[in-house]
Amino acid sequence: MFSLKSTLCPLISSWFFAVAFSAYAAEAPAKFKVGEFMFTRPAKWEWIEVTSAMRKAQLKVVDEKIKGAGEVVFFAGNMGGVQANVERWFGQFQEARDKKTEEVTVAKHKVTYASIQGTYLSGMPGEPKTAMKDHALLGAIVTSPQGDVYVRLTGPVELVKSSTAAFKRLVEDALK
Repeated sequence: MFSLKSTLCPLISSWFFAVAFSAYAAEAPAKFKVGEFMFTRPAKWEWIEVTSAMRKAQLKVVDEKIKGAGEVVFFAGNMGGVQANVERWFGQFQEARDKKTEEVTVAKHKVTYASIQGTYLSGMPGEPKTAMKDHALLGAIVTSPQGDVYVRLTGPVELVKSSTAAFKRLVEDALK
């Protein structure tokens, strides 16, 4: 037997959910603030909700040519300083190779870039780790009297390599 209520209610509910979700997705910020700096999200990088209270922002990087995705996370505040964080980042890799650090100055701010490749041990501190072969990390630590900002990209080696220019532009444009 046909019932208008049983036919229309699921349709209206589905439509409402689709409209509400698309409105939420459309609100992903193009610009966002971490510490004192305003970052501009690269157009192809997706805004995602942070998965930890320590994270100030989180992005997903996808390259259609490369299988897998990368993650960019932002932290701010007193996190132990530049050297301690570089060592912690490097310590998240086994079979490490191409380990590098580089310091640059952008608009009076010191930026320390750190990069490494190998088997990335993904996971929150104190929790079990997932070994991810052929992964890389590209990190940037911006020192500031108002509090340091830490930005870290992790993902498959080829994805991190292909995203390096956009990552550095993201960091350096926020400092100008």
